[in-house]
Amino acid sequence: MKFSIDMPGVREADFWEPLGDGRVRCNLCHRRCIIVPGAYGACGVRYNHEGKLYTLVYGLLTAANPDPIEKKPLMHFNPGSCAFSISTAGCNFYCRFCQNWVLSQSRRNGMFGKPYEPWEVVEEAVGSGCQGISYTYNEPTVFYEFMYDVAKLAKEKGLYNTMVTNGYMTPEAIGKLGGLIDAATVDFKASGNKDFYRRYMGVPDPSPIYESLIEMKKQGWWIEVTNLIVPRVGDRIEDTVKLAEWIASNLGDETPFHLLRFHPDYLMLDVPATPVETLEKHAEAARRAGLKHVYIGNVWGHPLENTYCPKCGSLVVERRGFYIVDWRLREGFKCPVCGYRLNFAGRPHRSRGLFMYW
Repeated sequence: MKFSIDMPGVREADFWEPLGDGRVRCNLCHRRCIIVPGAYGACGVRYNHEGKLYTLVYGLLTAANPDPIEKKPLMHFNPGSCAFSISTAGCNFYCRFCQNWVLSQSRRNGMFGKPYEPWEVVEEAVGSGCQGISYTYNEPTVFYEFMYDVAKLAKEKGLYNTMVTNGYMTPEAIGKLGGLIDAATVDFKASGNKDFYRRYMGVPDPSPIYESLIEMKKQGWWIEVTNLIVPRVGDRIEDTVKLAEWIASNLGDETPFHLLRFHPDYLMLDVPATPVETLEKHAEAARRAGLKHVYIGNVWGHPLENTYCPKCGSLVVERRGFYIVDWRLREGFKCPVCGYRLNFAGRPHRSRGLFMYW
C-alpha cells in the first residue's frame, strides 16, 4: 500500500506508544501488537508510518442505517427504540464463521467505505428518528477514534450510545469512553472455550474478555451477553454452565443472556446450523446456573424470544424476532401480575415508524 496521511480514513491513532527503532506498541486491544514501520496491527486497519501509528478507517463507513435496538441484541435497554448503526472494515479477530466477513475480514489493502464526519452521523441519526447510535457489524474497537468522536456529539444531542463488541478492548480504552457509552452487547463464541478461540477465531486467550466486562460494569454500562453455540465444535454444555455462573456472580443474575443459533458462513460452510433442541438444552442449563433472563436468538417465533417475570413466570414482553408485539409491563418495568420490578434500563419506545412497533 502506498500510504498517505491525506487518504480518506487516515488519522493518527489513539492508544499507542513508541518503542524505539520506529517500532510502536498499540494499546487499544488486548493483543497489544508491536508494529514495525510499514506494517499493520492484527486488525489490519492500524498502520505504522515512520514510527507513528495511524488508523485507516476514521469515518470510512461501510454501513450507516437505523436498526431496532433488539437486533443488537439489547432486549432490556430502551426497548422498542431505534439505534442508528454504523461500521467500518476490519476486526481484531479472525472468526472462520463470521457472517459479516466482507466487512470484518477486509484488512490492509481492502479498505473501503463512504467518508463521514462525526456530525454527519449524528445528524442522520436524529433525522431518521433514532433515539441512539450503535457501533456494530464489525468490531467497533478498530474504529475507536471515530466512535469516540461520534459518541461525544451524540451525548450532546441527547442520544444514547451502544456497542456490539467481542470484548477485547483494553481497560484503558474502556475507561476513556467513560460516561459516553451507555450499553454494550458482549459477544462470546462457544461459551468462551479457549481451544475454540484459538482454532476457529485466531485468538490466543479469551480470558481478557472477562476483565473487560468487569471494567464495563465499573463504568456503569448496561451489559447484555451473547453466546454463539456452534454444533460439533463449540457446543459443550459444561462451558455454557461455567460462563453463566460467571455472569451471575460478576454481572448479576438478571443480566440478559442470549444463546444464538449458528448458521454456516464464510469458511465454515461444512458445519450445519445449530439444532433448536441444542439451544434449548443450553438455555435450561444457563437457567439452572442462576440466570433469570435467558433468550434464544436467530430462531424467530421461539418462546424464548419473549421476556418472562423471574418471580411469577408471567409473559410480560412478547416479541417476533427484533420487534415487540405486546408490552405488558407496568410503569417502572413492573410485572402486571405480581408487581416484581424487572431489570430494564431507559424507557420503552412506542414508535409507529418502519423499524419498530407494537
